[in-house]
Amino acid sequence: MSFRHRFVGHLRLFFVLGLGAVSVAFAHGVAEGDAQFMQQASGAQLLPFVYLGAKHMATGYDHLLFLVGVIFFLYRMRDVAVYVTMFAIGHSATLLFGVLSGVHVNAYLVDAIIGLSVVYKALDNLGAFKVWLGFQPNTKAAVLVFGLFHGFGLAAKLQDFALPDDGLVANILAFNVGVEIGQVLALGAILILMDFWRLHHAFARQAFASNVARMAAGFSLMGFQLTGYIVNS
Repeated sequence: MSFRHRFVGHLRLFFVLGLGAVSVAFAHGVAEGDAQFMQQASGAQLLPFVYLGAKHMATGYDHLLFLVGVIFFLYRMRDVAVYVTMFAIGHSATLLFGVLSGVHVNAYLVDAIIGLSVVYKALDNLGAFKVWLGFQPNTKAAVLVFGLFHGFGLAAKLQDFALPDDGLVANILAFNVGVEIGQVLALGAILILMDFWRLHHAFARQAFASNVARMAAGFSLMGFQLTGYIVNS
C-alpha cells in the first residue's frame, strides 16, 4: 500500500474518532441523576461532590480534546505539569467565580469558544501560526486563557441547577477538587497510551492526521454551539 493510501486511511480513522468524541461532548453535561443529587444535597457533601467533579472531567471530551492537544508534543513530565497547571489555574478560577458569584455567561457562546480552543491547539501543533504570523504565540498564556473559558463553560452548566445555599461553597470547592483529580487521572492514562504511540515508526505522519482530525472536531463543536445560540436567541 502506498504512503498516500496509508495516510488517507489514517486521516479517515482519526477524523471519525474525532467526530465521535465531539458527538459525546455535545451531551457531556452533568447527568440527570447527578444533577438531581446536587440540587437536593443539603449541607457539605464533600466526597460525593469530589466524585462528581472527577466524573465530569473524565467524561468531558471537549476538555480532553484540548488537553490532549496541549500535551501532544510534550515529552518531559516537567513541561506537562507546567501546562496542565496553567489550565487548572484558569479552569478553577472561573469555575469557582462563576458559580459562587452568580455571574452568568451564555453557555452556547462559551462552548463555541471551547471548540475554538481545540481548533487553536490543533493549528498550533501543525505549526500554522509560525507560518501565518511569522512567530510563535505564547503557548502557556494561550492555555491559561482558554482554561478560563473552559471553567466558565462548566460554571454555566452548574448555574442551570438550583443548588442549595447550605454547604454551597464547600461543595463547589470539593467539586473543583474532583475536576482536577479527574483531569490528572485521565491525562495519566492518555500519556501512557501516547508514550506507546510515540514509539511507533508511523507516529510522525499519524500525528499530522490526528491534529487535522482534532481541528475538524473543534470546528464541528463550534458550529453545533453557534447554531444552538442562533436558534435559541
